[in-house]
Amino acid sequence: MKTSKIMVIVLTVLLAITMLAGCSSTPAEKPPADQPVETTFPEKSIDLTILFGAGGAADVIGRKLADGAAEKLGKPIVANVRTGGGGAVGYQYVLGQDPDGYNIVWNSTSICVTYHQGNMPADQDFSAFRGVAKISEEASAIAVKADAPWKNLEEFVAYAKANPGKVTVANSGVGSFNHLTAAAIEDALGVQFKHIPLDSKESVTALLGGRVDAMVNMAFDAIPQVEAGEMRALAIVGTQRIDAMPDVPTMKEQGYDVDLLMWRGIAVPKDTPDEVVLKLQDAFLESANSDEFKEFAKKYSLTVAPTTGAEFDAYMAEQDKMIADLMEKIGLKKQ
Repeated sequence: MKTSKIMVIVLTVLLAITMLAGCSSTPAEKPPADQPVETTFPEKSIDLTILFGAGGAADVIGRKLADGAAEKLGKPIVANVRTGGGGAVGYQYVLGQDPDGYNIVWNSTSICVTYHQGNMPADQDFSAFRGVAKISEEASAIAVKADAPWKNLEEFVAYAKANPGKVTVANSGVGSFNHLTAAAIEDALGVQFKHIPLDSKESVTALLGGRVDAMVNMAFDAIPQVEAGEMRALAIVGTQRIDAMPDVPTMKEQGYDVDLLMWRGIAVPKDTPDEVVLKLQDAFLESANSDEFKEFAKKYSLTVAPTTGAEFDAYMAEQDKMIADLMEKIGLKKQ
């Protein structure tokens, strides 16, 4: 009996010690919420969707940026051009892939424009994506052939007012940023254009061939032809003049309140894991901030303005509202 009591006491003491140890032991440490989880990403090549035609501003700049990011990541980034619907085809392609970081898009203002134009499903606006990094800003230009009868914007406006609906203007097509820009110019000038949907390279070819009267495209697309004396830029559609064409005034300088800018960045489907987004963000920001990319940017009048993914998300939300309001004002907003 005595032995049994001793055993009970011993077991009770051991149980108490165990419970105390359990209460006082430090739980396994977890990484802070803002500390990235370890990831082996990427383990294979990454597909980058380019939304607009091969050889245009989006394509050339996107590939250059991707080359730098690929060096940082240690895996290839393969650029694929997927055009159509003002960017809708490319956006929907990326949203249809697994949100694992292996399908990314060279995102731009077009996500807002093409959505509000009605080219995207109702649940696929900018918020269907998650920003990886905002990279750059670009101005558009309105240009005519060098031997066109209009020497400046004033003469072009006078002709367009005298010939409503007859002046043909090439741009990237309904739902694209350049179509919105052309429509905003049309509204500000108080004229009516006949819009011709062509990608950037086709627009240049059509203008030089005399098949259209003017084009509204990224300034990048007009610079080589202006320098060669084949085109005349009538106005920069941006906040300031650009270095490559310093003698070309902005729309605002000429009395018209149009100063849209095309922004570009990298985005992924919204459910992409944090650690993957951070890995991509670091690689693309390093590429954008490199001396090599900055020198490249100067050549093409590109303003390098990199931000983090979180900052890019907030910026896209602001831009989406501004663009929706503008599109409603000029009668282009459908959703």
